[in-house]
Amino acid sequence: MKQIEGGITSVAGVKAAGIHAGIKKTETKDLAIITTDAPANAAGVFTKNSVTAAPVVVCREHLSVPMAQAIVVNSGNANACTGDTGMKNAYRMAALTAEQLDIDADLVLVSSTGVIGQQLPMDKIENGIQIAVDSLGKNKNGTDAAEAIMTTDTYPKSIAVEFEIDGKAVRIGGIAKGSGMVAPNMATMLSFLTTDVKINSQTLQFALTRVVDNTYNLLTVDTDRSTNDTVLILATGNADNTEIVETKGKSYDIFYEALLSVCTELVKMLARDGEGATKLVEVVVKGAKNRADAEKAARAVAESPLVKTAVFANDANWGRIMMAIGKSGAEFDPYQVDVHLGDYLLVKNGMDSGYDEDKATRLFDNDTVQININLRAGESEITMWTCDYSYDYIRINADYRT
Repeated sequence: MKQIEGGITSVAGVKAAGIHAGIKKTETKDLAIITTDAPANAAGVFTKNSVTAAPVVVCREHLSVPMAQAIVVNSGNANACTGDTGMKNAYRMAALTAEQLDIDADLVLVSSTGVIGQQLPMDKIENGIQIAVDSLGKNKNGTDAAEAIMTTDTYPKSIAVEFEIDGKAVRIGGIAKGSGMVAPNMATMLSFLTTDVKINSQTLQFALTRVVDNTYNLLTVDTDRSTNDTVLILATGNADNTEIVETKGKSYDIFYEALLSVCTELVKMLARDGEGATKLVEVVVKGAKNRADAEKAARAVAESPLVKTAVFANDANWGRIMMAIGKSGAEFDPYQVDVHLGDYLLVKNGMDSGYDEDKATRLFDNDTVQININLRAGESEITMWTCDYSYDYIRINADYRT
């Protein structure tokens, strides 16, 4: 498998556009459209927040028949907590896009991100959709779409890979956004994926759900779960592989691992670009009694404000890590726990290992910090991704609507 250029538009049969429609106060791009040349098999995973944005409702409804030919996305406005008007506007976004593309509205998936509780400026949306459809293309436009879905992100997240199934070249491309309100079970996190792999919709949904559980659902910035979380994938079937119809076997395994790799890289980008972040933090928990306990322990460390601020300060305050593991609810013996910073031992059998403070400080002073925890209570292992908390996290969120 190799990385290639082009993001979502590296996949044959996919076009995209990203433009400024005037939804945001700034002059940045704020509306994107992704299309396929023909209806594609589609799958989606969405927020578990009971306060659910209108576009999520529309997507779930349209995916009752798992086919799609377009995704329309706006940033700057979440269209959440907007009542009947918000629902009508979400359906209207699908209808306007379908009209411009001359396709059925049920084949259009809708997504929004931004401020909650405000109605969409539908005059700007309507004009923007027309401009975006007129701008549909390839190459650069994949990057334009990645830029158009951003809110407080500082850079667009995009990746594409090429690999082989049945000796045939196939591709997966993806973009994502998410900087704050990011927690396990996704967040103000949007990700849109495309592939030319021949795969039926049921198998595609199974693979996507499993990948999300092992990537996006193990990402946390600030513990807050959004109203708009969405991951969508469109499979054009333009590749020459034999169609994947089962959730086992060599072809499925190759596709799953490639999709997992793409989403893992996007998750790392999202964590590294958390609001105010200066470091990507990987929390690896090994030796847990079961997966649930591994996730409890990893989540407690990854979400601890005390751990995250210590990482920002390059402070090897391992007591905060032990505290977080202890409050997690995972079963373990504290005097069996080892904690490494990368491969450097900080904690041995739940106590100070006699580490060198200056060396630990230098290891924390990197743009990627890995905290490795061995509970010695079983065989399960998990990795979560997060970031540090800096002074800018407060500034960004205090100023979000101003």
